Amino acid sequence: MAYIHYEGPRRVSRARELRRTQTEAEEILWASVRNRQLGGYKIRRQEFLNEIIVDFYCTEKRLSIEIDGPYHGSPDKQASDKIRDQELFEHGFEILRFTNDQVLHNLGWVLETILTTLNRLPSTGKPPLNHSPNPFKKTP
Repeated sequence: MAYIHYEGPRRVSRARELRRTQTEAEEILWASVRNRQLGGYKIRRQEFLNEIIVDFYCTEKRLSIEIDGPYHGSPDKQASDKIRDQELFEHGFEILRFTNDQVLHNLGWVLETILTTLNRLPSTGKPPLNHSPNPFKKTP
């Protein structure tokens, strides 16, 4: 799978753009997890993991949380999501996916699932990925 490469200011501007144009479900989830509201865990939004942008991310636990809108139902998007998730998983990331409807209509369950997963995962004790060597780089 090809990834768009963002560098320096382009990375920051792309992340800012995604934060400004978040969906209603992303806004609702963000209001519930920001400022360590969920179990004291620091969760960031629209975070770069190398060249992959994830909706929400907990550095301490290496957990990516994705909120999928209707466009994730297409076969092409499902295939690209599967490849993307597999690549993240192979590099030690855990991925949770929820639909917009789950967040909008069953927020309590979504938050409980996230918190249960965060409590289950071991702490990495590592700095945020963006400040460490590229985990996707193949070594000879």
